[in-house]
Amino acid sequence: MPRQNRVNPFGEIMAIPARGAWTGNRGCLHDAEGRLGRARWRSPAWIVCRLDYKGWRRPIMAPGRWTELFFLDEATALAAGHRPCALCRRADYRRFAALLAPDFGGTPPKAPDLDRRLHAERLDGRAKRMHPIPLALLPDGALLSRTDGDGAWLRWQGALHRWTPGGYDRREAMPDAARVLSLTPPTTLAALRAGYRPEIHPSVRPSRRA
Repeated sequence: MPRQNRVNPFGEIMAIPARGAWTGNRGCLHDAEGRLGRARWRSPAWIVCRLDYKGWRRPIMAPGRWTELFFLDEATALAAGHRPCALCRRADYRRFAALLAPDFGGTPPKAPDLDRRLHAERLDGRAKRMHPIPLALLPDGALLSRTDGDGAWLRWQGALHRWTPGGYDRREAMPDAARVLSLTPPTTLAALRAGYRPEIHPSVRPSRRA
C-alpha cells in the first residue's frame, strides 16, 4: 500500500502510487506507525523542497520527525499553500520574498511573517480557502477550480491544463470573462504576477507561440 503523503492542489494528502518531483512538509502529521492523524493545519510553516540536497538521506515518516510530503510539480505545491524552502532552496526563497516586498511595506518578508499571511489565506476553518477571481487576472503558474467542479486546472501560456496525479492530461482554451476559484493563495499570486516562475510538470508542452 502506498503511504499517505502525496498532495494535490487542494492541499489534500492522498495515498496514491504516483511519485512526485518535489518534496516538502508542514510539520509532523504522522504517528509512530507512520499513519496520518486528523491534523492537517497545525503548523503555519508549509514549505516545498528539492528531492536532493547535499546528499542527505532520511527515513520516510520517522517517529517524531516532520512528515515528508510530495508534489507533482512546484505549481501544485504553491497552489496547496506551500512556499519555497529557505534552506535547500535559498536562492528561490530569496527571489520569492524579494518579489513580495511591495506587499510587505517595501521589505522582503521574513519566513515567519510570510508563513502567517499564507496560513490565513489557505485556511478556512479546517478546510482549504479558495479565492473567487476573474480568470483574466490569474497569472501563469496559478491553479484554479471552475464552478462546475471538474477538479483543478493550471493556467499556463494562454490555456487551461487539467491536473491529475500523474500529470496534466487535457488542454482547453481559456473562456472569456470567466470567474473561477483560485487555489493558489493571493500572496503567491502576487509573486507570480511579479515574475516568479514555478517548475511545471513536463506533461504541459510549450505553446507554439512561446
